[in-house]
Amino acid sequence: MSSNKVIHAIYNDDDILMDAVKQTRKAHHHIEEVFTPFPVHGLDKAMGLAPTRLAICAFIYGCIGLSVATAMMNYIMITDWPQDIGGKPSMSYIQNMPAFVPVMFEMTVFFAAHLMVITFYMRSKLWPFKEAENPDVRTTDDHFLMEVAVKDNEEELTSFLRNTGAVEVKVIEKH
Repeated sequence: MSSNKVIHAIYNDDDILMDAVKQTRKAHHHIEEVFTPFPVHGLDKAMGLAPTRLAICAFIYGCIGLSVATAMMNYIMITDWPQDIGGKPSMSYIQNMPAFVPVMFEMTVFFAAHLMVITFYMRSKLWPFKEAENPDVRTTDDHFLMEVAVKDNEEELTSFLRNTGAVEVKVIEKH
């Protein structure tokens, strides 16, 4: 058998799927992907996926937002067009900083949120007008699909996945 075959095991319950993922990993079969209609808590850990580094990106993006806010307010309110607003001094940024805190906070959140969305789409390779890669339309409604790589063990793997509680097992030729 060639290595471009995969088996699609379809489950109708997330708890059965979790047990099947654990059994499949314990039996040293390679899980290519799991498709679910909603996020399943703990599935990433059960699949052995590395923890995400997106939180680091969020922190960096927040720092960039804070820096942009600080530079923007210093230039606009102190350097370029200083104004006497409510009798507050406009000679230095530090003297006015308490009034700038809300803007600093909002720009930090704005940059972190928007750049995180862009990062997520780029990391997930979700471009505009991209074709869906969902192998079975039922996984958007109420079924769960585990895609397992076949390596000269098609018969054994098919019966193994049936025994894990799969309601349907199909061998698919991947392109």
